[in-house]
This record gives sequence, C-alpha cells and structure tokens, in this order.
Amino acid sequence: MSLIAKIFGGGGKGGKAPTTQDAIQRLRETEEMLSKKQDFLEKKIDLELATAKKYGTKNKRGALQALKRKKRYEKQLGQIDGTLSTIEFQREALENANTNTEVLKNMGFAAKALQGAHQHMDIDKVEDLMSDITDQQELAQEISDAISRPVGFGEEFDEDELMAELEDLEQEELDKNLLEIQETDDVPLPSVPSTSLPARPAKKKEEDEDDFSELEAWAAN
Repeated sequence: MSLIAKIFGGGGKGGKAPTTQDAIQRLRETEEMLSKKQDFLEKKIDLELATAKKYGTKNKRGALQALKRKKRYEKQLGQIDGTLSTIEFQREALENANTNTEVLKNMGFAAKALQGAHQHMDIDKVEDLMSDITDQQELAQEISDAISRPVGFGEEFDEDELMAELEDLEQEELDKNLLEIQETDDVPLPSVPSTSLPARPAKKKEEDEDDFSELEAWAAN
C-alpha cells in the first residue's frame, strides 16, 4: 500500500485510494471553513468584551460571566489556529508528494534509458535510497498525526485574573469620563471690551449756560 493510501485509508478491497488532487482540494475547503469559524469567534470575543465593559462592577456577576465566555472563545480560537497549521502542513506534504510522483515518473523514464546504457547498474543501492525516502515520509506523517490529535480543555478560570481584567475595564471607563470633564472645563469666557463707554453729558452745565444767555438778553433790553 502506498503512503498516500495509508494516510487516507484507501487501497483496500473494494476501495480506491483518493488522488492527491482530491485530497488537496478537500484540505483547502477545510481551511476555508475554519477561517470562517475564526472570524465568527473573533466577533463573539469582541461582543463579550463589550458586554463586560457595559456591566462593569454594577453587575459583577454578568460581567464575570461575559469574561468567562470570552476566555472560552479565545481558547477555541487558539485550537483552530493549531488545526489550521496542521492542515497546512498536510496540504504542503500532499503537494510535495504530487510533485514527487511526477519526479519519480521522470526518474523511471530516465532509469530505463540508463539501463540500456549501463548494464551493471547497482539496483540494490537505488532500492535502499527509495526505502529511506519512504521511511522519512512515514515519519513526517506520524508527526502530523500527533499534532492533529484534539486536546481536551476544561472550564476552570482564575477568578482573581477575571476580577483584575474587570477592574482594568472599569478604570479605562473612568479615565475616559475624566478626560471629557476636563475638556468641558477648559471652555474660554467672553473677553471684556477694550473701548471705554461714552461719557454721560453734564445736565447742570447745560442749565447754567441757558441761564447766562437769558441774563444777557435781559441786559440788552
């Protein structure tokens, strides 16, 4: 059974091993699906963070529950990152295997040409070389399988760590409110006019001038 058949479980009675192209296409579809899952989890994390900020210490229980959900989503996101790395490794291995298949075909063609030119070619050495290549490919697959095994995760969270994060969120909101108040206090007052007001005319002086004119008029008569 070939190495590719061992990976995907094909090659048995009544079964046919998938082609490398089919396997590569399926892995790419899986990568796309997991990438969408990543986007979904990132939005959920942002939502729970906003909820924790909204509740704050006024609703401590609700805020802590939101932070716990955020932690779970972050853990799932980390697992998806690891799975995507494994899938990428497998896809690259398949692409390399597909290339190697073409290379081996060309090597076989060249080997036939060499067989006619070199009758005393050492076949045992060639078989040993190909055996070493196969062993290395199987070792790489074993490493890939070990990395891709799912790892269980629990629901335990450090309450002190969650409270510290909640206090940081509260302090961030307080700092923001203080900054807004300071900006409001800095509004400038209207300036005082620099020009002086017009002086009020002296009424008594006008009355004295009228009396003097009346006296001159009487003296003239």
